Amino acid sequence: MKNEPREIGYLTYDVLKKTIGLPSGERLAKGPVAIIECIEDIPCDPCVEACKLGAISKASLTTPPDIDYEKCTGCALCVDVCPGLAIFVINMNYKEGKALISIPYEMLPLLKRGEKVDALDRSGKKIGVGEIVKVRKGTGATFVVSVAVGKDLVMEARSIQMQGEINE
Repeated sequence: MKNEPREIGYLTYDVLKKTIGLPSGERLAKGPVAIIECIEDIPCDPCVEACKLGAISKASLTTPPDIDYEKCTGCALCVDVCPGLAIFVINMNYKEGKALISIPYEMLPLLKRGEKVDALDRSGKKIGVGEIVKVRKGTGATFVVSVAVGKDLVMEARSIQMQGEINE
């Protein structure tokens, strides 16, 4: 059975929990925090440079980044600089029953605040509906889109698409 990222083409939640270690429930309850879903040994470090608080570090240029969840404030400056589109910010304190996920977005047309979107999991499968809360232009071509989703979806939702698009 295929279950490794290179075999199936995406990271699973179980692989992430084992590989990178996710923020504790206590940390998630404190407010926004970045989650870096990068497990590749490639020469890359813009996230380290973008983090003004020193929450992101790397043992070497080619190792995956580490994040100190206690230092991270969830500012999302790292989200739009990641060339792998592998950093997300989770805010479990957004609203009653809703969490906010800030994701990198490089599609057109650009979405607008208040629009409903389909929330997709790491494999591209629709798992629910979200609402665009904020759209911020990054330093390059990448935008950071903040989407309100159900708290039960926030650790799985990693992409969005306009409602009504075909997703098979």
